[in-house]
Amino acid sequence: MTEKGADPRGRVVVVGAGIAGVACARELAAAGVPVRVVDRGHRPGGRMASRRLSERPVDLGASYLTVSGPDFAAVVAEWQARGLAEPWTDTFCALGTGEPATKSGPMRWGAPRGLRSLVEDLASGLDVERLDVAEVAELADPSCAAVVLAMPDPQARRLLAPGHPLASRLDREFEPVLALAASWSGRAWDDVAPSGRFDGAFVDDDPVLAWVADDGRRRGDDAPVLVAHSTPGFARRHLEDPGAAGPELVHSLRTLMDLPEPSRTHVHRWTFARPVGERVEPYALVEGPDGLVGACGDGWGPAPKVETAWSSGRALGVELARRLG
Repeated sequence: MTEKGADPRGRVVVVGAGIAGVACARELAAAGVPVRVVDRGHRPGGRMASRRLSERPVDLGASYLTVSGPDFAAVVAEWQARGLAEPWTDTFCALGTGEPATKSGPMRWGAPRGLRSLVEDLASGLDVERLDVAEVAELADPSCAAVVLAMPDPQARRLLAPGHPLASRLDREFEPVLALAASWSGRAWDDVAPSGRFDGAFVDDDPVLAWVADDGRRRGDDAPVLVAHSTPGFARRHLEDPGAAGPELVHSLRTLMDLPEPSRTHVHRWTFARPVGERVEPYALVEGPDGLVGACGDGWGPAPKVETAWSSGRALGVELARRLG
């Protein structure tokens, strides 16, 4: 957040307005470091994105968030106190070739206005602008002390010049996913779950679908909307024309859950949906030919979760503020 008339020297440019980039920018702003956030999208959110379907936003990217550490717990508690986040469920089911089974785990949280609203809340007061950046060199002017690439490794690599010292650190691959959002005139799938209440399902041994979420349940309005995520293999075959995959996605979802034809559908392509493999480091930060360049996101840390992305961005923001303060 740069005040009018403030000295722009030493500012940090954060490329990517997902939760990692926004968390990084907030730490810098809180420390008094001038920061500018740029993103090619029209609104903050990244993979915590939503699209309006049947007059309501539908979560198409991240399905939910979980909480493990006290710092992120404090953020989520504040969201809950203001009605921005709510506990959803700790129980899903498993569907596929065998009998439906119950799968319990940690509490999953949803957002009544969609998960994007949480990123937008974190971005309040920050200088966020739409800009399609082609390379880091575009941003590394004399007023820029550091550039942060808050995005999946393959996207970050594209912005670096050949031989850049950060490039060798960006070695984690990401798998693609197609997200199908589908709506009906009424709910007709609760009896699919052994408990008689359907919130979401992991899909076993299916070549097309891997996960189905009840968007009405996780948003708290019980709207008759499901979001199904494809398998990576299916997504790879349809990246060039994701819309053409719609009929097959719909057919698989209808067959899996014994559903009628939906009234409205939308297919969204996530080319870099989830990181694969493991990485211990919470972020990367190197001295490049044009100054400090860092990387953060859900690909940095123990597990690809919303909390991981937030923690990665926050930790990088703290370190940059320490170096530049």
